[in-house]
Amino acid sequence: MSLYLILNIASFIIPFLYSFEKRMQFSKRWKSFFPALLLTAAFFIVWDIFFTKIGVWHFNPRYHTGIEILGLPIEEWLFFICIPYASLFIHFAFHYFLPKAALSDTTVIRIYGLIVIIVLPVLIWNWGKWYTTVNYSLLLILVTYTVLKAPQILNTFFITFLIILIPFAIVNGILTGSFIAEPVVFYNDAENLGIRLGTIPIEDIGYAFSMLLMTLVIMKKLEK
Repeated sequence: MSLYLILNIASFIIPFLYSFEKRMQFSKRWKSFFPALLLTAAFFIVWDIFFTKIGVWHFNPRYHTGIEILGLPIEEWLFFICIPYASLFIHFAFHYFLPKAALSDTTVIRIYGLIVIIVLPVLIWNWGKWYTTVNYSLLLILVTYTVLKAPQILNTFFITFLIILIPFAIVNGILTGSFIAEPVVFYNDAENLGIRLGTIPIEDIGYAFSMLLMTLVIMKKLEK
C-alpha cells in the first residue's frame, strides 16, 4: 500500500466510524454533507488537474500506486474525500459538544477585515504566480461571500479551523516532505511565495480554508 493511500485511510477511518456515534449521529447529516463534499471536490480536482498539467506541482511516483486518472494519482482523488471528511467531522463534533463556543458577529467581521488587510496586498504584489493568485483570489471571494450571505458559519469555523490545522500540519507536512526522504507532492516555488511553514507552502493554509469553507457554504444552501 502506498504512503499517500495510508495517509488518506488513516485520516478518514476514525472520523468515519465515529460518524455513527449515538449522541452526535453525524451520519444523519450525510444527505447534505456528501453532495456538498463532492461538489467541492469536483471544483478542486479540476483546479488540481490544470495545475499538474502546467507544472505548478507534481506527484512523486515513489509514494503512490501508479494508478492515475486524468494525470492525478488515485490517491489525490481520494484526498478530496478523505481529508475534508476528517476535517469537517472535527468542525461538527466541536459544534455538537460545545454548542455555545462561538465568536461574536463583531469578532467575525474583525477577523474578516484582518484577512483582507493581509491577503489582498500579498495577492496584488504576487499577481501572476499561479498558486498564489488562484488560491488567494478564491479565498477572498469565498470569505467575502460567506460574510455577506452566511456569516453564522464563520462564528464557529474560525475557531474549528485552528483545531483542524493541527492534523492538517501533520498530514500535509508528510505530503510535503516532513519525516520522509522526498516529498509526496513537489511544488514549483516559482508559482508560489516560496515561504514554507516547515515543509508546507504557506498558501496551503488558504487552500485548506477555502476547500472546507466551500463545503460548509454549499451544505448550508442544501439544508435550507
